[in-house]
Amino acid sequence: MDALLDHTMMRVADLDESIDWYAEHLDYEEKGRMEADTFTNVFMGPADAHEDAALLELTYNHDGRSYELGDAWGHIAVRVPEGELEAAYDELMDEGVEDYRDPESCGGRYAFVEDPDGHEIEIVQRDHGAKWSIDHTMMRVTDADEQIGFWTRKFEYDERPEGRWEADSFANYFVEPTDAPEEAMSVELTYNYDDRSYELGDAWGHVAVRADDLDDAWDTLMTRGAADYRDPESCDHQYAFTKDTDGHEIEIVTR
Repeated sequence: MDALLDHTMMRVADLDESIDWYAEHLDYEEKGRMEADTFTNVFMGPADAHEDAALLELTYNHDGRSYELGDAWGHIAVRVPEGELEAAYDELMDEGVEDYRDPESCGGRYAFVEDPDGHEIEIVQRDHGAKWSIDHTMMRVTDADEQIGFWTRKFEYDERPEGRWEADSFANYFVEPTDAPEEAMSVELTYNYDDRSYELGDAWGHVAVRADDLDDAWDTLMTRGAADYRDPESCDHQYAFTKDTDGHEIEIVTR
């Protein structure tokens, strides 16, 4: 399978408000939309995003439900050029974004804001990729070795050595497809050493992985022991879903 990360999905309570927020503050534009009887999906990203850059999928359910964030999903991270972290954060503050975790509080290495639904967005400095494009999606895991093995075995991902961060109380590991372009998205696996467990909630939906052929990709995943969650037939052969060892949903899509 192609295996590049295609998008990250999050659920929102007010679609127009979320579209406007990402358009105003991150300069996102609508890249695609799916309208159904009970929900709407809108795909967004920077106008000048690389062809292999991941998009953000905003899902709005028409029944007016509310969502729980949980803590098993952490954040998406968006890029700004090297040396422009403070300027980018100040820009967001001037536009009325709430001050959440400024660069100074994060040692000048990164910063965080929240969108209207409370999804955390990390701002990281990179010398590649369009400004505000998605750099990675972070998820918290209960067994780092098991999760690294999952992505390695099921999707043929590699751990990005320069991305590993070992601290006193936690570790971050970044995984991505072999030979992925630097503009593509990675998965950040965060492992806390205190053996805590996590709640998935429902405000975060999934990450999506591209495949050249949906049925072939699904057969490969089943051979490799992936969870049979929602197979292609149950999804009208448009997509499929598996889960990692902590229950994070992973969609398989074709492009």
